[in-house]
Amino acid sequence: MLAVHLISFFFSKLQEDPTKKVDRFLHAMRLHDDQLIDISARFQAEMKKGLSAESSAAATVKMLPTHVRSTPDGSEKGQFLALDLGGSKFKVLQVKVREGMGVRKGGVEMEEKIYPMSKELLNGRAPELFDHVSESLKDFLHVKNISLDKKHPLAFTFSFPCEQTRLDKGLLLSWSKNCRARGLQGKDVVQALREAIDRTGGMDIEVLAMVNDTVATMMTCGFDDQYCDVGLIIGTGTNACYMEELRHVDLVEGDEGRMCVNTEWGGFGDDGALNDYITEFDQDVDATSINPGKQIFEKMVSGMYLGELVRLVVLKMAKLGQLFDGLVPDSLRTKGKITTAHVAAMEEYKNGLKNTRDILVELGLNPSQDDCIAVQHVSTIVSFRSSNLVAAGLAAILTRIKHNRHLRALRITVGVDGTVYKTHPQYPKRLHKVVRRLLPECQVRFVLSDSGSSKGAALVTAVAQRLASRKRQVDETLAPFKLSQEQLQLVKATMRAGLEAGLKNKGPSAVKMLPSYVYHTPDGTERGKYLALDLGGTNFRAMLVKFKKGLQNNTRLYHKIYTVPLEIMQGTGEELFDHLAQYVSDFLDYMGMKKAHLPAGFTFSFPCEQTAIDTGILVSWTKGFKATDCEGHDVVNLLREAIKRRNEYDLDIVAVVNDTVGTMMSCAYEDPQCEVGLIAGTGSNACYMEELKNIEKISSETSKMCINTEWGGLGDDGSLDDIITPFDAEVDHNSVNPGKQRFEKLTSGMYLGEIVREVLLDLTRGGLLFRGRVTETLKTPGIFQTKYLSQIESDRLALLQVRSILQHLGLDSTCDDSIIVKEVCGAVSRRAAELCGAGMAAVVDKIRENRGLDHLNITVGVDGALYKLHPHFSGVLQETTRVLAPQCNVTFLPSEEGSGKGAALITAVARQKRDR
Repeated sequence: MLAVHLISFFFSKLQEDPTKKVDRFLHAMRLHDDQLIDISARFQAEMKKGLSAESSAAATVKMLPTHVRSTPDGSEKGQFLALDLGGSKFKVLQVKVREGMGVRKGGVEMEEKIYPMSKELLNGRAPELFDHVSESLKDFLHVKNISLDKKHPLAFTFSFPCEQTRLDKGLLLSWSKNCRARGLQGKDVVQALREAIDRTGGMDIEVLAMVNDTVATMMTCGFDDQYCDVGLIIGTGTNACYMEELRHVDLVEGDEGRMCVNTEWGGFGDDGALNDYITEFDQDVDATSINPGKQIFEKMVSGMYLGELVRLVVLKMAKLGQLFDGLVPDSLRTKGKITTAHVAAMEEYKNGLKNTRDILVELGLNPSQDDCIAVQHVSTIVSFRSSNLVAAGLAAILTRIKHNRHLRALRITVGVDGTVYKTHPQYPKRLHKVVRRLLPECQVRFVLSDSGSSKGAALVTAVAQRLASRKRQVDETLAPFKLSQEQLQLVKATMRAGLEAGLKNKGPSAVKMLPSYVYHTPDGTERGKYLALDLGGTNFRAMLVKFKKGLQNNTRLYHKIYTVPLEIMQGTGEELFDHLAQYVSDFLDYMGMKKAHLPAGFTFSFPCEQTAIDTGILVSWTKGFKATDCEGHDVVNLLREAIKRRNEYDLDIVAVVNDTVGTMMSCAYEDPQCEVGLIAGTGSNACYMEELKNIEKISSETSKMCINTEWGGLGDDGSLDDIITPFDAEVDHNSVNPGKQRFEKLTSGMYLGEIVREVLLDLTRGGLLFRGRVTETLKTPGIFQTKYLSQIESDRLALLQVRSILQHLGLDSTCDDSIIVKEVCGAVSRRAAELCGAGMAAVVDKIRENRGLDHLNITVGVDGALYKLHPHFSGVLQETTRVLAPQCNVTFLPSEEGSGKGAALITAVARQKRDR
């Protein structure tokens, strides 16, 4: 008996709790986190589908490019007109944006006037409609005392479906909202407005942008918050937009920066993707709509449908006798009798139950307290599902942004507008809570748009105007780096004249044309073991090279690298060369060859004057070396004396070698046509095999000799002044050798980063970069190394990684800043490659003419980090050479072993000649 009473008591308690009854009835609408994560994943897949050119046509989430490429950065300023055309009336506004001020500081001021639209205009001919719009615009200018003589930028909010192909062009897909003006469908709406303005006359209007209201919401909030990269509308309709990486937007050319994408997410589920989440009430709403089967997600979420969903649920519960004792009045059977405003009222914190009762009484019902609680709970579940679905879609967008930017955590702001979000008392809190629960690693801030789309449209125009102005100024700054074909031909001619002058024994020449005393390139008969020693900076490299008889391409190499301490670099010459001798001793021990008497080649990459192949007088130290008692002395003798002091081993130093010559010899061993050497790295230089009859400095019985051009000095006589920019002049002025090595300072890795830094400094001071903030980092010489150019210009490097490089340098950059930095790097490095190409064209053309050939086939051996590591330098160099020397077929062969192997080959060739 007790058990029966307990069961009766239990069921009576269930009946007393009407929310439990509703929960069971609407269990399909109560979505758990696992389900939301699943929906979010499905939405991400649709986003990807919509962005792809191959699948976008079939995508339900359209992902429409808006051609808005930047959110406000606070530097926008000026006065703008805004025109909002969306139905039976339209607004004309003046928006004033003060520089450096946000909305909360009074940075944006607006004045507006509403103009009515007659049905005759809305359903007549499109030209007449736009004439009325244009005449109203002119009236607004007159009423507000706005000058008709000045040019006024205008933003156009046009709330009808359009396909935008650029920011100021949109093709009307179809009219809606009772507007049926003839003759515009499929045509450019902006052009129609421009033509109407021309017909009205008396105004100078520049229509810069046409925008969607969701985008305008993001832009409005973005004016005050630099982290606002998402716009969200939850009102009568629902939609979202966000800043997508441009490289993912297939339907738009370009891959740098970002573009706002209008997701048009209301269509999510039109292909059946949400069928397992759709209830019978959703099906009823869809079936009685004006567009069955379309905008499924919107019908589950937006204010146009929430009230109707609640009505259908309450109607069915009443029919089943679970509400109102089964009473079903005609009013409850009537579509639209419960609105979204009613839903919001029923969920008010204090007055919700009272409001629910009042609404039900208006419908002709006499509800009990339990009925009111149940109906209020129905409203809660329907609106809670809406916020859950919006949270799932938003989580998909934020997850994509986080992945795009390769971030573990994301700080971002979402700009929001719409009547549901603004007027429903519980909706914002629920949405925020669920988003943060789905994405705990993200710091998401929601900002309410405090004014409609007109201000956002004006801000789009302000941003477009700012970016266009900045682009013009950046282009003007970089224009001197963009050399014409005529200028490159002139550089080639100047280099040719420098080569000729340097060969003559008549006074100093900017291009030194130093004899190397290397008379032959390898012929493949070289054999034996040779030691190659290489001092070119802070590292000393010892190498053993073995050439096998009859096997031209079979060379064995062994090497060891030693670091020269700073105190040795800047101590006495005797200490330095004793250290080098010690390194050689260690290497011979390492190879087990201490007792061998090996021929050696010494690559010494400092300015030397050679009088024989085994003699090199040091002219001056560079690269941080300051060892005393070396300048003016023969470096070969200094090394020989140091070896003699150790008295452990003996070397036959046959040749002292310049690294450019060593590179040519190294590549000539692989390719007999290699008769030119090129270094494009920290320094810039070239050498080539010159006819001995042209070298007035040398008399010899042989026919050719390799000449080390030392072409870096071209321009020291002022011959390049026409192409030298103020940035080059500043770099030269701050160098250790002002007025010297002018060509090298335009082309070599030692200086390119510094040129870029000077340009970035100038652009920042002009307010075009880094928000105009000149940091101590940016003012530090040498901070922008040339390796950063190679990294930044990599085609595979996303702009986020460019920003990471800049942030590593202490430069807080935006996406737009990164684009400009990449453009600056490209201009500086491209000019360097073109100048090297012009120089190389002069060299190979001279060789061709020396030999009296109509056409020359020749190979250039190349070494240097700039050529090998920069993503575009080698291609630009090769193309420039081809264009400027069309009668020469030039093959560029990168040196695998650099100048060390070349030094060994020079030693082998010289020894063969000496031993004959």
